[in-house]
Amino acid sequence: MANVIEKTGKTIEEAIQAAVVELGVKESELDIEILEEPSKKFLGLFGGTPAKIRATVKTSEPPKIITPIEPVAEEETPQAEPPAIEPVLEPSPVEETSELEPFDREKVINAAQQFLNEVFAAMNLEVTIEVEDAEESCTFNLSGKGLGVLIGRHGQALDSLQYLLNLAVNRKNDDKIYFILDVEDYRRRRAEAVIKLARSVAEKAIKTRKEVKLEPMSRHERKIIHTALQDNNRVETHSAGEEPYRYVIVSPKRGRR
Repeated sequence: MANVIEKTGKTIEEAIQAAVVELGVKESELDIEILEEPSKKFLGLFGGTPAKIRATVKTSEPPKIITPIEPVAEEETPQAEPPAIEPVLEPSPVEETSELEPFDREKVINAAQQFLNEVFAAMNLEVTIEVEDAEESCTFNLSGKGLGVLIGRHGQALDSLQYLLNLAVNRKNDDKIYFILDVEDYRRRRAEAVIKLARSVAEKAIKTRKEVKLEPMSRHERKIIHTALQDNNRVETHSAGEEPYRYVIVSPKRGRR
């Protein structure tokens, strides 16, 4: 029976128990080396790796057998025991420390593309990614058929995917790249529609002399509303509510018509 085996499992404990069963020993009789930590699947659809361990049965010295000492005949001279030879312990190798790799922007961008490709494969979507790398950020323009599912209502799905992308790719890097996702120029078209809405709501507030509450929007779109109306001296804007239901209120300024 092998004294060293490698096992995998959903968790490290599951992999250890598999080694215990196969080797037929107690867990306390094993030296466990963790080869790979388990990682979770993204959205429960893809990715993720199992835990992997190497289990080695601990060695123990065989018990010493004590035999009775027979009397030595007077005419016989007992022979001296040979001197015990102490084992020479070899120094353990010194683990070399490697320097931290410099930040590789191209490598991080490629990792981001790979992340998106895995998402699209899980969703059975064929998507072309066009990269626009700038100093402040990196934009991925996505194109293909049936990509409305990536946008969602008012871009909520797109914002969520963008958030997960930045979280997954940048979590291990000190230097970070801010990734922006766009689907066939959706963000520009949506921004134009929000600006048009802001101006229309401002006219309504001025005409009715009452504040107008807009539907909940993302932080980005609320900022577009505030920016679009900041130079209109007949109305004022502010946000209210709690995320993710925070919204903008457009109010007529007092004393102005």
